[in-house]
Parts: sequence; C-alpha cells; structure tokens
Amino acid sequence: MTSSIWTEKYRPSNFQEIKGQKEIVAKIKAFVEAGSMPHLLFSGPAGVGKTTLSLVIAKQLFGENWKQNTLELNASDERGIDVVRVKVKDFARTRSIGDVPFKLIYLDESDALTRDAQQALRRTMENYTKTCRFILSCNYSSKIIDPIQSRCAVFRFKPLAEEDIFEMVEKIAETEGLTINEEVKKALFDVCNGDCRRLENIMQSCAVIGKEITPEAVYSMASVAKPKEVNEVLSVAATGNFLESRKKLLNLMLDYGLSGLDIIKQIQKEIWNLNFDDRKKVELVDKCGETEFRMVEGSDEYIQLESFLAYVVLVGKS
Repeated sequence: MTSSIWTEKYRPSNFQEIKGQKEIVAKIKAFVEAGSMPHLLFSGPAGVGKTTLSLVIAKQLFGENWKQNTLELNASDERGIDVVRVKVKDFARTRSIGDVPFKLIYLDESDALTRDAQQALRRTMENYTKTCRFILSCNYSSKIIDPIQSRCAVFRFKPLAEEDIFEMVEKIAETEGLTINEEVKKALFDVCNGDCRRLENIMQSCAVIGKEITPEAVYSMASVAKPKEVNEVLSVAATGNFLESRKKLLNLMLDYGLSGLDIIKQIQKEIWNLNFDDRKKVELVDKCGETEFRMVEGSDEYIQLESFLAYVVLVGKS
C-alpha cells in the first residue's frame, strides 16, 4: 500500500516510538539486543505497525548498513514461485555486511503468496537459516501454510487503542501547527478504527484545506457519514415513518458518496445507540448481516437498504 508523505515523516526509527504494541515490542527488542532471533510472522489488520516494526528491527540490528542487509518485497505484487526461487534465494545465500551473522528478508502481505510459492519458501527458510532471517507480514495468518507458521515466532498485532491514537493526533497537530479539539480527536478515532496510516492520511488531507480541523472535515475526507446522522435515519424508521427515513438515507448516501456496504457498516455500529431493548437490537444486527451478505452477492443496494429500513419500522412498531 502506498504511504502518504506524513506516514513516512512520522514513521518511528526506534522501539520507544512505536505505539500500541508494547508486549510485542518488548519481546522483539529482547531478540535484537541479544543479536539473535527466529523467523518472525506478524499478523494483524492494516496500519497497526507491522512494517514499521520490521524496519526498526533492521535499523537497530544493522545500523547504517540496514539497506544493504535488508530485502523488502511486497508479496501482493510479486506472488509467484519465481520470486522465492530467484530474488529471495539470491539474496539469502550471500553473507551479511557487518557484525550481525544474518541478513533480513521482509515479505509484506505474505498471505497473498500462492500455495506453491509458500511451499518453496518453507525450504528456503530451512536451508538458509545461518545466513538469513525472514519477517513475514500478513493480515490473515490462516492463509499462511502450517509448515511456515511452525518455523516462525508468531506475533498478533491489534488495532491501536484510543489513547494511542489521541497521542499520535496531538503529536502531529503540535508539529504541523494544527488546531484540534476533543470532538475532532473523537471523530478521527471513529473513522480510522485504530489504523494509524488511515489517521495520518485523513489528517494530511484535512490540513491541506486549513490549519483548523473540524469534525465535518474529518467525516467528509474519510467519506463517512456522521454517527448522529445515521442514528437519525434509524430513529425516524423506528417511529414508523418509513418514507422520511428512506429520504434521509438516500440524501446521506448522495452527500457523502457512500456505497451500500459503507452505510450498512455504519448502521451496524449505530444500532447499539438506539432506544430499543437488547433483544430488538440483536434482531436488527442479525438483519444487518443478512443485508450485507445480499449486497456482497450482487443484490441491488437500494432495494436491500429499503428492506432493512422496513424491518426497522416493523421492529419499532412491535
């Protein structure tokens, strides 16, 4: 995935600067300080620090020679068996420059590697253990074959918590001279879902328009409707006014340029804020899942969303 200017600018260069993954960082730091480490498998959602931590490991291990001793490949671009047989093997069979006895190969999005490429990789990891260490990064560890997982120390990353996101927002705002209040911080956390890269992209986009960032600008740049507006659509439907609710939903989708899948995910979050008993909320969430499935399968978005609003009306009346 391409990074914004700010993503590179605020990328940590040491372990202390990495946010939100304290337990993982502490273990990795111990490996680096010992000058010896196993193959690593980083698993978790996008934008939570997998690539950043890998680059910090390389910089802390090799110092100024980190680029010569590190091979970084994106497996979603080059996912065939030839990549493992040629690029990876050629790099792995040569000795490292400096005191560290091994080189580092970082395979980003390694769950995109084909089955054959993964089978070739398991043999390469075995044969070149003396001269090379692998760091595999993926979103879904279940897509990595078991023989590779058994050769690696597996670390599961989690989305950044609210306090970590707020800390990042404050740091960027102070450095860039931005005016941000608590409401804006909350909006940024809502739209980024613990994804630091998304946070930086949205803040950079908002900063281009003006130094004073507002919640409206955040939701607009993220192409996300305000939670209050989504709640209003559901609340109107719950009172039995189907036509008004449908009109509000259509205007919301047109104003923010939202697809059916975008809006149904926001609706699912807002269901829990409705003035319904828990049983009715659970019924609506179940219907939400069914609506999302139908849209993914190719059903007409507007008909499915109307169907969902009609169900909200029925639940509200009951």
